[in-house]
Amino acid sequence: MDNIQAQMNAQNSLSSTSHGEELMGSEIMVRALQAEQVKYVWGYPGGAVLYIYDALYKQDTIQHVLVRHEQGAVHAADGYARATGEVGVALVTSGPGVTNAVTGIATAYMDSIPMVIITGQVPTAAIGLDAFQECDTVGITRPIVKHNFLVKDVKDLALTIKKAFHIARTGRPGPVVVDIPKDVSFHKTNYVPIAEEVEMRSYNPVKKGHAGQIRKALQLLLGAKRPFIYTGGGVLLGNACAELRTLVDMLGYPCTNTLMGLGAYPASDPKFLGMLGMHGTVEANNAMQNCDVLLAVGARFDDRVIGNPKHFAQNERKIIHIDIDPSSISKRVKVDIPIVGDVRDVLTEMINMLRENGGKNDPQHLSNWWGQIESWRGKDCLKYDRAATDVIKPQAVIETLWNMTKNDDVYITSDVGQHQMWAAQYYRFDQPRRWINSGGLGTMGVGIPYAMGIKLAKPESEVFCVTGEGSVQMCIQELSTCLQYNTPIKIMALNNRYLGMVRQWQQIEYSGRYSHSYMDALPDFVKLAEAYGHVGLLIERPQDVEPALREARRLKDRTVFMDFRTDPTENVFPMVQAGKGITEMLLGSEDL
Repeated sequence: MDNIQAQMNAQNSLSSTSHGEELMGSEIMVRALQAEQVKYVWGYPGGAVLYIYDALYKQDTIQHVLVRHEQGAVHAADGYARATGEVGVALVTSGPGVTNAVTGIATAYMDSIPMVIITGQVPTAAIGLDAFQECDTVGITRPIVKHNFLVKDVKDLALTIKKAFHIARTGRPGPVVVDIPKDVSFHKTNYVPIAEEVEMRSYNPVKKGHAGQIRKALQLLLGAKRPFIYTGGGVLLGNACAELRTLVDMLGYPCTNTLMGLGAYPASDPKFLGMLGMHGTVEANNAMQNCDVLLAVGARFDDRVIGNPKHFAQNERKIIHIDIDPSSISKRVKVDIPIVGDVRDVLTEMINMLRENGGKNDPQHLSNWWGQIESWRGKDCLKYDRAATDVIKPQAVIETLWNMTKNDDVYITSDVGQHQMWAAQYYRFDQPRRWINSGGLGTMGVGIPYAMGIKLAKPESEVFCVTGEGSVQMCIQELSTCLQYNTPIKIMALNNRYLGMVRQWQQIEYSGRYSHSYMDALPDFVKLAEAYGHVGLLIERPQDVEPALREARRLKDRTVFMDFRTDPTENVFPMVQAGKGITEMLLGSEDL
């Protein structure tokens, strides 16, 4: 980013002429974090960051959470950021500390999560000499961060931290890595607090949408015969859920959310057609394919949403796309009215124009469109065998949880796989930032660290982690962190003894050749939970599902691991196979 060095030099000049306090780099870093109102840092110590850990030891406003693996640190900070909207902070050492953190950084990058990851580095004089625990952090992380910095001079440190937070939280959010060599952390310089605002000439994201484009978009929407509103994670990240709900209610149009956008519009509202995409509802996918005007807000038309782009392009429709990131517009699907800007600002302006002009859609067209949607809805594509008494249906576990908690202060995290899709389909989210999962990268192992990070931020809320027996073992060591930092979460393992989504694909696409998808040597999760100091429950009968959930909720101050032995043959439907269009759905085993 050009102009950064010039600003740093200006800051250095300011520091040298001001009567600042002389501090070590590690102390400056802590002061810079305090200036950003950081409350928690998740991390794991090592040689390159020991001066930083020493500085953390000497203060009491930031709580450091010692994880059991660096991947868990980044995931926990990520979960915290998703639930609160604040910048998550992780701290790892050089070499393997960085490489262990890479999966977490890439996970946050794919879902546009605001984070700052501070990494230790070998001393500046040793960089490039294959020193102990050295790796090229900037090079390794460059493709999976919004930006990264290597701080070579302690005088640059305070301004660099300021810039990192600014970049992470503005525009399209994302993770920023700050790599700090060990000598930078112990060298001293005058510290002068950075001004509240930071300006970067080379980084100035557009916030306000073009008024003319917004006006054209509104005219197109009001003239539509079959309008549809498609929203993604950008609505939540942009804190625009209230504006979205107002616009949808004023227009009376059908609305869908992506996997990452669930909760942006209330699932209990009849105008909500459910999630769309590979495992979306019949009504949402058909409305997406057959609408004549599509309003896309904070979404990116990814492969799991539109399926085969050629199939999607078969039906002519006018597309309006609102996004903070200009590179996301017309990236996969050509749009007719692009609007670059902060989604909250753009939706607010659209609402104001609608109120001023008092425009209305033709009620007959809208009525006909809703009639068509209701016929698709009548297929009841999420039906399953609710009467099963011999085996626990995984969908029933999620529905039972939803019925018990739908009016309560609850957060749901998930890992990745069949259980993730069932949670998205059967837990009907009415509020934003309550559904925390890895969408873009699809990272197994995030569930427990996400829940841990959220519980620390929201101690009065209930936090449930929906997982599988495969995913949960990726970061299961963080159960130890849960005990040490008193974050009592409730873990629901939908244990079908398979890597379920892999098995489902092998059944459908590979003629039932189940290559390495069966778990032959699972631990006793009840004993394992108890070994970590928690409560373990084994649930094998459908009639025991609700009592087990009630018992887990009763144990408010304990982490509870619930091992639900579910139907190993159950598949996630609807399903769109790879290469198919989003209306070419398998609705059940009868379609196989």
